[in-house]
Amino acid sequence: MTREAFDLAYDAVLGSWPRGTGTAMLPTPYGATHVISHGPADAPPVLLLPGGGATATGWYGTAAALGATHRVHAVDLVGEPGRSVPDPARPIRTADDLTGWLDALLDALGVPPDGAAGLVGHSYGAWIALHYALAAPGRVDRLALLDPTNCFTGFAPRFLLRALPVLLRPTPARHSALLGWETRGAPLDADWRRLHALAAQVPTARPVSGPRPAPGRLAALTAPTLVLLAGRTRVHDPYAVERRARAAVPGLETAVLPDASHFTLPVSAPDGTHARIARHFAG
Repeated sequence: MTREAFDLAYDAVLGSWPRGTGTAMLPTPYGATHVISHGPADAPPVLLLPGGGATATGWYGTAAALGATHRVHAVDLVGEPGRSVPDPARPIRTADDLTGWLDALLDALGVPPDGAAGLVGHSYGAWIALHYALAAPGRVDRLALLDPTNCFTGFAPRFLLRALPVLLRPTPARHSALLGWETRGAPLDADWRRLHALAAQVPTARPVSGPRPAPGRLAALTAPTLVLLAGRTRVHDPYAVERRARAAVPGLETAVLPDASHFTLPVSAPDGTHARIARHFAG
């Protein structure tokens, strides 16, 4: 695969974003971060963080729902597929590095040090968002987690067995096979599916991993939080995640979406999902 093929697929999905969308490369100590932005420039900011192996492009439905009232910034994670460019001299290796990267990104977006932004994360992006909300509570005003992984429970063993070949030697065919198995063959945006497969051949850094936040730390979460779980996910038990999350975080809002699987979020979310996220950020 050439980089040109990946870029063409990236642009094809980017074409699904609403009119008025723009892109930028923002400097951080960990490299240049590529951001897709939509919505009024003076509106409250919301950052959208994709799952591992995904790009910022898949957030177009969420951006359309939030963009009437918020300035939405979908982020290509540094070290993951996309258009962000890591600094080889300063790779992101720890959760503290991720906090420093998001601090710098908010600064570059013009959010003042005493200001806050909303965060929406899917899968691994939800893990990043939750850790940041706990580490820097003053900079996160609201939080939405879509089928979050390793936040409240672990992965299902059967998913790890299926995912192991993808982790050991990623190929487009293996990425596509895992996607088809987890979604049970659900229809997905054809351009996004092609981009997802091609991402398997993009060089990436090893993702940051770490323990789940302890219950006592979760209890200190201050940002109003919405957790939306995929009822058909094969990544974990959504009802166990919901029980643990509710027990750990006072006042948490949760819902299980019966028609969603892990990888259909956010690109092919069930009707009403994006509107529900928008209502959460409207307060």
